[in-house]
Amino acid sequence: MDITIGVQHIARDISLETEESAEAISQKVTEAIASDGMLNLTDTKGRIVLVPASKIAYVDLGPATGRRVGFGK
Repeated sequence: MDITIGVQHIARDISLETEESAEAISQKVTEAIASDGMLNLTDTKGRIVLVPASKIAYVDLGPATGRRVGFGK
């Protein structure tokens, strides 16, 4: 699952890939915003990403995409 998180007042977004389902990520985001806490995610390499829920502008969830090689479509 590819995740992109937009942070308020920051031009660059946060992108990571995780093994968790879209439903699990959606639930974590909803809980973090409801409690005004921290969104805590772990990527496929084991890195932990923490984002203050009050600063989240958007969260984009999409299927994991493989790396393209060459000029093919």
